[in-house]
Amino acid sequence: MNAAQVDSAQVEALAEAAADGIEFDGFAAEAEGDGYVLATEAGSKRVVHGDALDDAAAEYAPYVTNWYFWHAEAPQAEDRWAYLRWLERADDERVPDRYDALEAGTTREWGQLRVTVTVDEAGTRRYELRHVDDADAAPADLTDHDDPLDARQLAKHDDRDRYRPLKTAPTLQTGWRFADLGPGELVRAVESFYPATVANWHREREGELDISHWRETIGRQSGIYGVVRTWDRGEGHEHVDWVAEACCVDSQCVKRREWQYDEETDLDVDGGDGEFPCREPCSVVIAAARRWTKLEGEQSRTYEFELTPSEKEQIEDIVDAVADGRTEEIREADVYEGANRYRARFLRAKRFDDDGNLSGVSTDPEEAEGGADADGSSADEDEAAEEASDD
Repeated sequence: MNAAQVDSAQVEALAEAAADGIEFDGFAAEAEGDGYVLATEAGSKRVVHGDALDDAAAEYAPYVTNWYFWHAEAPQAEDRWAYLRWLERADDERVPDRYDALEAGTTREWGQLRVTVTVDEAGTRRYELRHVDDADAAPADLTDHDDPLDARQLAKHDDRDRYRPLKTAPTLQTGWRFADLGPGELVRAVESFYPATVANWHREREGELDISHWRETIGRQSGIYGVVRTWDRGEGHEHVDWVAEACCVDSQCVKRREWQYDEETDLDVDGGDGEFPCREPCSVVIAAARRWTKLEGEQSRTYEFELTPSEKEQIEDIVDAVADGRTEEIREADVYEGANRYRARFLRAKRFDDDGNLSGVSTDPEEAEGGADADGSSADEDEAAEEASDD
């Protein structure tokens, strides 16, 4: 067992609190006459005179130091307090067993974060924070940080230095470590990586999470995003299933989607297994839906392409690889992979004409050369102009 030791400040705080009575984590203490009664859930009980409280507290050191940490050192805001207790499984394990685990280090995952909690002999918790993919990395191979607000900068770009518009995308960069954070610092760092996740996780546990479903959220959109409302005519929700499958599954976001089509209508797509909830369609989803609204407004056409069976399957492989983000994993030598770069280049050389048309089939035989609309501007140019006029 961890060799917990009670200091004078903890004994003084224990004596003061015992006047009103203490019941916490299997430990009880109360003032009785000119002495005190100390007890645990294991049946241990001791009645002592006031001048013997130091010795009695030492006998119950794990319980006393645990009580002191949670009431004098841990953040007292309900959501942060609950989160820190969740990290060390405080509601699932007795104090002596928990201290044994904390001595070696208790680890939890939060999205792509790996939090390890330890305890010193005075009961103070310390926290190490790193990327889950760096679980086995030697400290010397990681860059150490002390300021929890450094997490904001680390969250901005992925390992390829690309900007991350969605902070809960599973693209958090690796190679860093916060080696020794206090309880308040740990929560600040976590919230800097994943804003509002601790608060929403706690609200959900308390049955107070305010969920804004698709139809409610879309109904609030205005300006350039108001067009999304035209895609949502109350004729079913298959289009929202497509959105959720594209943006909101575990491979795309570490949150667990709790919003549905509306309060009475669940989506067919699974919400994922993330530890913390997503309470409404995010800005990335709305921006993507705006583009899809425009694309889905087009009328379907029938095209005829000449492809071999293997070429058809290769096009399907390419779409799957891009959608799943696997193109980086396919090596140049993997010519049996449909999305292999050389195979894709061969298909382009064979089947694309000089204007980039698949099998020489124009997207719109009647459109002007260069993909212009009747007014001479492309669809992308029209959208850019629309966005500029709304800014």
